[in-house]
Amino acid sequence: MIPEGPSPVTSSPLQFFPWMSPSPGIGSPFPWLWELKPEERGLWLIRLLVACANHVAAGSLENANIGLEQISHLASPDGDTMQRIAAYFTEALANRMLKAWPGLHKALNSTKISSVPDEILVQKLFFELCPFLKLAYIITNQAIVEAMEGEKMVHIIDLNSCEPAQWINLFQTFSARPEGPPHLRITGIHEQKEVLEQMALRLTEEAEKLDIPFQFNPIVCKLENLDLESLRVKTGEALAVSSVLQLHSLLATDDEVPGRNFNSPPVSKTRVLQMTQRTFGEWLEKEPVHIYNPSSDIASSPSSLAPAPKMGSFLAALRALSPKVMVVTEQESNHNGPTLMERVIEALNFYAALFDCLESTVSRAPIERQKVEKMLFGEEIKNIIACEGGERKDRHEKLEKWILRLELAGFGRVPLSYHGMLQAGRLLQSNNYDGYKMKEENGCLVMCWQERPLYSISAWGFRR
Repeated sequence: MIPEGPSPVTSSPLQFFPWMSPSPGIGSPFPWLWELKPEERGLWLIRLLVACANHVAAGSLENANIGLEQISHLASPDGDTMQRIAAYFTEALANRMLKAWPGLHKALNSTKISSVPDEILVQKLFFELCPFLKLAYIITNQAIVEAMEGEKMVHIIDLNSCEPAQWINLFQTFSARPEGPPHLRITGIHEQKEVLEQMALRLTEEAEKLDIPFQFNPIVCKLENLDLESLRVKTGEALAVSSVLQLHSLLATDDEVPGRNFNSPPVSKTRVLQMTQRTFGEWLEKEPVHIYNPSSDIASSPSSLAPAPKMGSFLAALRALSPKVMVVTEQESNHNGPTLMERVIEALNFYAALFDCLESTVSRAPIERQKVEKMLFGEEIKNIIACEGGERKDRHEKLEKWILRLELAGFGRVPLSYHGMLQAGRLLQSNNYDGYKMKEENGCLVMCWQERPLYSISAWGFRR
């Protein structure tokens, strides 16, 4: 649907709010802003965010700047769900705008320090505050246990080796086997040496307690640089692969459309998208959102796959190792669309649900919640929105696309363990995780907040 009306390239974000005058002084804190009810404020934030993103996509930075000033009076990193979401999306949009001046952008980011202890901490906090990783580990481990029945030598390749709790649970299951535990080797891959050192220490201690013959083989590198020869798969080993929120990083590619500057699209179109997700969608249902889309002809569809040469070669190399099972957990959202506005709308839906999870589970004050939102979700949002080409690593895709990619690479779906799903269900019930649900889909599993799917789990085997 292509509505008639002014081009978003030249119109102001205030066109959406005819009674909202910028005087006296653009960006002044209007008293009425603070009188809005939470639901009204949430709706205003969504409309302002989408209007601002339209201008960023169109390269209209002056109008985008006006929009950011207006949003700043409503957004807050310690407010309600939509206020928090708006704070991180405006930061991401501003970061993208700054990239129009590479020298300025580099100067402002040149002294930022990445702290490994903080990265480890925020992953642990996410594990503790939300059940998604716990559920993924239970399902993954049970799939491995059943695939390895009767095997005496088991080798597990962990593509994102950062959480000892996953494998400690597996150790305990293996130690209870009637025939005794197998000889177990885990190859852990992570780009931080300190993370792997902690993994090795913790897992070795637990293996000794349970009298399990165990080796940990650490590989310090990014997944995209992994040399599969370094995995040292031995004859006679039964191989399993675990990938938790990691495979999507291999979709990164230098995918800029030739001749197109992301701040200066060549045409002006709008189309109407109607959102239907919980909270975010309920507000958006009240009126349609006008989306700037310079290339609707290349919009992503469920059956189309973005080119990903690294992914293709990596999956082909993994298949050549003949794993008995590979379990893949990924974000259930399409953040790999070719246009900025597709990614903004998808990300708003996805992260609004994640922030809503935390809102229902943890009060607003704790620093732990703020760290997860800023250092994990906020950084993902920034990567999805502010980055392009090889820099854009968080290219999450939905299950239907992962099924296509893995089947094209020669893998066949393996039904997920019924026992594993029962265990996962018991975890939700026993810990009073109200609002969290699991659904079976195409022989795989999706983990939901209310009715909104957020993560998928699928199991795969070597297909001859």
